[in-house]
Amino acid sequence: MNSLNGKVAIITGASSGIGLATARLFAECGAAVVLNARGVGALDDVASQIRRSGGRAVTVPGDVAQTETHTKMVEAALGHFGRLDIAINNAGTVGKIASLAELDTETWHDVINVNLTSAFLAARTQIPAMLQTGGGALVFLSSFVGTSVGLPGMAAYGAAKAGLMGLVKGITADYGAEGIRANALLPGGTDTSMAGDQAQKDWAASLHALKRIAQPEEIAAAALFLAGPMGSFVAGSALYADGGNAAVK
Repeated sequence: MNSLNGKVAIITGASSGIGLATARLFAECGAAVVLNARGVGALDDVASQIRRSGGRAVTVPGDVAQTETHTKMVEAALGHFGRLDIAINNAGTVGKIASLAELDTETWHDVINVNLTSAFLAARTQIPAMLQTGGGALVFLSSFVGTSVGLPGMAAYGAAKAGLMGLVKGITADYGAEGIRANALLPGGTDTSMAGDQAQKDWAASLHALKRIAQPEEIAAAALFLAGPMGSFVAGSALYADGGNAAVK
C-alpha cells in the first residue's frame, strides 16, 4: 500500500532534516526522486546514497524562491524520468526571531518568499506537468506555528505557514476534478537543525501531548501517506503530525 513504484517525485529541502528523510523513504518505496536544496555538496551526498542503495535520484540545486529553480526541477523530472507524479514542497526558513514591531521589511519579505511564495511558484510549475499524466499529489510543509498556536518572535513565519492552508484549498478547488491532490502537512517540533539546542528541544517537547519531538522519519512517513495510494481520497486538507500539540492548546 506504500508502493511508489513507477512514480516520480520532486522533494525540496532534501539535503537535511525532513527533506532528507523523505527522499530516502520515497526512494526506498520505489520512486525516482528529483532532489533540491541550496547546498550542492550535501545534496550530491544524498543522491549518491540513494543510488548506491539501488534507487534513482538526480539533483537540482537552487533557491526555491526563484522561478527558474522550479522550472529546472520539473524539466529534470520529465527529462530523466518521463513524468512527474509527486511534489513534496518542504524547503523553508524560520528567519530572524523578532517581535512584529521590530521586524524589518526585508526579513518579512524573505520569510514570506521562501515559505509561501515559493509554494505558489512550485505549484504553478508542477501542476501542468502532473496533468500530462492524469494528475498527481502535492504536499506542502506547513507548521503548527501560525495554525494552532502563535509563538513569540515568529509572526512572519506563522503568517507564511498559515497561508499555505489557503493555497492547498485553492489548488483543490481549481484542479481536484483533474486528479490533482494538494494537502498541507503540519509537523510539530522535529529533531532537525532548525530545532535549536537541547534546551530548546526540551521546551518544544513540553508543548506536545506526547511530551517529545518527532524524528524526521516520522514526518516523512506522514508525507508518504499524503502522497501515496493510501491517501488517494485526501485533498485540500491539513494533516497534523504534531504529537498532539494542537489537541492540547
